[in-house]
Amino acid sequence: MKRILIIEDELDIAELEKDYLEINGYTVDIIQNGAEGFKRALSNQYHLIILDIMLPEMDGYKICREIRGIVDIPIIIVSAKKDEIDKIRGLGIGADDYITKPFSPQELVARIKSHLSRYERLKNNSSISVKELHFNTLRIEPETRRVYLAEREIILTTKEFDLLLFLASNPDIVFNKDALFEKIWGLDSLGDVATVTVHIRKLREKIEQDPSDPKYIETIWGAGYRFKKSL
Repeated sequence: MKRILIIEDELDIAELEKDYLEINGYTVDIIQNGAEGFKRALSNQYHLIILDIMLPEMDGYKICREIRGIVDIPIIIVSAKKDEIDKIRGLGIGADDYITKPFSPQELVARIKSHLSRYERLKNNSSISVKELHFNTLRIEPETRRVYLAEREIILTTKEFDLLLFLASNPDIVFNKDALFEKIWGLDSLGDVATVTVHIRKLREKIEQDPSDPKYIETIWGAGYRFKKSL
C-alpha cells in the first residue's frame, strides 16, 4: 500500500485530500507544520509528498529544495499561489507537479496515480544495458542514476535525470516539447508542456559551463531541442 505525506496547514484542505486518497487505497499522514513536515519527509516512509507553499516555520519551497537531493519520490505542490513565476519556481527546485487551489480532488488523485506509476516504471526498468555515457567531461551512469561533470557529481531531480538520459541516449536528434513531455512525463500525465522548458533550463544551469550559450543541450528554433554528441 502506497503511503502519502500531506504537508498542509489548512486542515480542511488536508482532510479533503486525505479522504479522497484513502478512498483510492492510499495510507495518508497529515502534518501542518513546515519544519515537522520536513523531518517526516526525510524519514523514508513515503512514496509521494503533497506540499503546500505557505507553511509555518518552514515554507514549501525550502522543504522541496532541501529534500529533493535526498528523497527520490514524487513531490506535488498544491498551492493558492497562481502566478506563472510561482509554478516555474516550484518546478525549478524539483517539484514534479504544481496544482493551484481551488482544485478538483479527482484531478489530484489522477495526477498522483500518474506520478506513482511513472516512478514505479522507472525503478523497475531493467532494460538499461549501457553502463555509462561519456561526452567530453560529462559522464552519465544510467544504472546508478548519477551524473558527473569533470568528476564532480551533479545532483539532478528524477525528471531532470530522465530528460538528460533520454536526450543523451539519442544524440543529434531533435525532439519538440510535446515529444519530450510525452516521453518523460508519460501519456497519462496531466501537466503542461512548459514543464519541459523549465527542466531544460535547470539542466543547463547544472551541466553547461555557460547556460546562455549551451554546448550540450541545444535549442533548435522552431523545432525543439537536441543533445550534441561532440563539442
